[in-house]
Amino acid sequence: MFDTFFGLPMHPLIVHATEVVVPTAALVLLIAAFWPRFRRWAKLLPLGLTLAALVLVPLSTESGEALEKRVSESTLVETHADLAEGLLPWVIGMVVVAAILFWWNLKKAPAKRAPKWVAIVIMVAALGASSGTVVQAILIGHSGATAVWSEEMGTPAQ
Repeated sequence: MFDTFFGLPMHPLIVHATEVVVPTAALVLLIAAFWPRFRRWAKLLPLGLTLAALVLVPLSTESGEALEKRVSESTLVETHADLAEGLLPWVIGMVVVAAILFWWNLKKAPAKRAPKWVAIVIMVAALGASSGTVVQAILIGHSGATAVWSEEMGTPAQ
């Protein structure tokens, strides 16, 4: 199902969408956690973007597994696949933080302010989930590019 689209492998098509949405979701979540005015303006945006990332990551993984069956086995491809398996937990963490942030923003009445520690916990959780997600996405993208270009260009694996 996630193998080809009009003869082109689906994986590069889906992955490019994933590599745009995932870091964007991380950045928007981080800004929303640290900047109340942006959070009020953004409303559902952080949650929506993290949910889009949550949909795209498994699609990328499935299409990657289909592509992996078509290409020759290599340690670079295996490394890329192993790293890709680690992205979903980070994205789930972002979704949880975005949901809590959205709920907290809805429940926070101007007359009744939440304790300061709640905001700090949300900021720390957003920072952890966002930075972990972005680092993992960069590692995955770099390993994928290395696997593609080292094989196609005939350069030795590093």
